Amino acid sequence: MSWLFLIIAGGFEVLGVWILKRLSNSKAMGFVIWYFFLWVGFSLSLFFLYLSMSQIEMSVAYAVWTGIGAVGGALLGIFAFHEGVSFKKVFFISLIVACVIGLKLA
Repeated sequence: MSWLFLIIAGGFEVLGVWILKRLSNSKAMGFVIWYFFLWVGFSLSLFFLYLSMSQIEMSVAYAVWTGIGAVGGALLGIFAFHEGVSFKKVFFISLIVACVIGLKLA
């Protein structure tokens, strides 16, 4: 169950980053409701990270959580915000995924 909590925590982190990007693209800095969603997204992310640490070592949980956020944010930028894609970007994102898998197996 802790690994599921960790994946959910990473998902909420990516949601928070998506909201940050929406707010940064907004000329009027967005509606107040988006700031509420931003707070909820990051709060739930930290809450589920906290829950996952009950059975997963802190060093592994935090590394996996940040890896999910980094890869999720990069993929979100590529697919949702049409940011550029290069071989180097894909290669290094793949390295992050490989390291997260390695931590899971360690």
